[in-house]
Amino acid sequence: MERTLPNLFEESVSKYPDNILMWEKKNEKYEGTTYKEMQVLVHKFAAGLMKLGMGKGERVALISEGRNDWVMSELGIVYTGGINVPISVKINELTDLKFRLEHSGSKYVIVSGSQLEKIRKIKGDLPDLEKIILLDQADDLEHDEIKKEEILKIGEEYLAGNYDEFTEIYKSLSENDYANICYTSGTTADPKGIILSHRNYTANVEQATALLPIPEWYVSLLILPWDHSFAHTAGIYTLMKNGASMASVQTGKTLFETLRNIPVNIKEVKPTFLLSVPALAKNFRKNIEGTIRAQGDKAEKLFRTALKLAYAYNKEGYNKGKGFSKVNLPLLKMFDKILFSKVREGFGGRLEFFIGGGALLDIELQRFFYAIGIPMFQGYGLSEASPVISANVPAQHKLGSSGKPVINMELKIVNEDGIEIPTGEKGEIIVKGENVMVGYWKNEKATKEAIKDGWLYTGDMGYVDEDGYLYVLGRLKSLLIGSDGEKYSPEGIEEALTDTSPYIEQVMLYNNQSPYTVALIYPNKEAIIKTVLEAGLSIETEEGQKKALQIIQDEINKFKKGGDYEGMFPERWLPSAIAILGEGFTEENKFLNSTLKMVRGKITEYYKPRIDYLFTAEAKNIANPHNLNIVSKWSD
Repeated sequence: MERTLPNLFEESVSKYPDNILMWEKKNEKYEGTTYKEMQVLVHKFAAGLMKLGMGKGERVALISEGRNDWVMSELGIVYTGGINVPISVKINELTDLKFRLEHSGSKYVIVSGSQLEKIRKIKGDLPDLEKIILLDQADDLEHDEIKKEEILKIGEEYLAGNYDEFTEIYKSLSENDYANICYTSGTTADPKGIILSHRNYTANVEQATALLPIPEWYVSLLILPWDHSFAHTAGIYTLMKNGASMASVQTGKTLFETLRNIPVNIKEVKPTFLLSVPALAKNFRKNIEGTIRAQGDKAEKLFRTALKLAYAYNKEGYNKGKGFSKVNLPLLKMFDKILFSKVREGFGGRLEFFIGGGALLDIELQRFFYAIGIPMFQGYGLSEASPVISANVPAQHKLGSSGKPVINMELKIVNEDGIEIPTGEKGEIIVKGENVMVGYWKNEKATKEAIKDGWLYTGDMGYVDEDGYLYVLGRLKSLLIGSDGEKYSPEGIEEALTDTSPYIEQVMLYNNQSPYTVALIYPNKEAIIKTVLEAGLSIETEEGQKKALQIIQDEINKFKKGGDYEGMFPERWLPSAIAILGEGFTEENKFLNSTLKMVRGKITEYYKPRIDYLFTAEAKNIANPHNLNIVSKWSD
């Protein structure tokens, strides 16, 4: 049997017909849809698309928040032999949206109510677009728009007399047929359309399941965007393959309202595991610590003591409880009962672990969640690899690493000439396996650059240790490069600065064969102003402004000789000059991409005059005219 997504789903329906596949909250409570009930919807929707004129290989864009209809739509598309083009609801720039629809040549667009207006504004400029299929109610449908209910009705009528013909179509699909075109965030140029075949997905689901077995009673609230490859494979299809359940976040009227629903929905769904990214992890931690702080100094002190004890006992996970630390186990169990178990109740009480992806997760954050009894296991992947390449899991993990590579995939670390280098040495991570993409849609040049002799060149730097754990050190293109050609990844330093300092919100380091490293810093103005006031100064005076800048400089100095964190990083990669920014990096200003990673190229280009200034003698003093001018505006 061909290993396609329809066959994966059909097998699960036959094995787990009455298990709940989807949980969705439309009104006051979550309601379940079984595998069998979803199959009925998928068949009707796919048949309706066929009757509408959908043919094999044709593209359909899907722009919707995570919900039952998302899965129904994607499966409906691939059952016809069509290719789904999932697009983020966060894309608000109409030129970006138009590029994806035009480049993919999408024949139909399936949209939720909140996304309809975007399409209406650009549809007149999309020659391939024939129909807009609306998942929500609307009173004023235009001539080229059709409701989901209409598609289901057409499909039901067709299936009544043509069921055998319908099954023949999806059973005739090859595992090498294309299933998805997923667009990259386009951080440096036009987005690239990653072509993933049915086998890419089914292979990666098999790989993920072998690494982390999923019992059929597992349930996860999928809080990451469903078009995101991590949530797509590790969430939707891995759960589906194993008879488990997925729940969607209750959609609010705005994105902010949807985000506010997450903590409430977690308590309602009581997930057994969650998929997370660093930005979410930091937010969860901030909320936990805020709740503890609100209970007073005694509670906070007790919590800090318990954390310290847990850190010492857990070590890096694989060596947990080894040596002298085991004597602390009875005390740790007591702390777990009176403190950490209460924290876990905030996550529904059943949460066993998180799987972290999307970007590197600071080891201190990993230690924090491990201590409170819901470890956040770091994984690593790329959309081009469907996406899971490696992961830490409960059965085998080493904090600080990105886990062990998945089965049935080769992984090598190579030098600049593509030659494999010994264990423990740093180089580029390359992988080969059935989970590696077909290529980039209509972009042969980019495909040839990424895939050489079947090997996917990830563009990420890392090494494998003697125990087989992969360590990812950051993007090769984001490396700091000294004037002598030596290279260093900035991400660990940047994270350390933001994680240890209450005064630094965001930081980007820069060194492109320069005499020294410099930094762009977006500070926590409120925290700095409060400290300036406590020192008896006003931010409106030059003295107060110089004090504010010195506070930031002192935070950097903690990592230099004589500081609290001396020796954590080589001093040459710590900033010798700093530019204070008046605006942070956000998705809106395009300085963060959809997974909240810095778009270094755009930031560097935009702030080029400030960066050039940092290499002058005057700029080495943090209280230089440029920075004083920025801080003087804080009192406005």
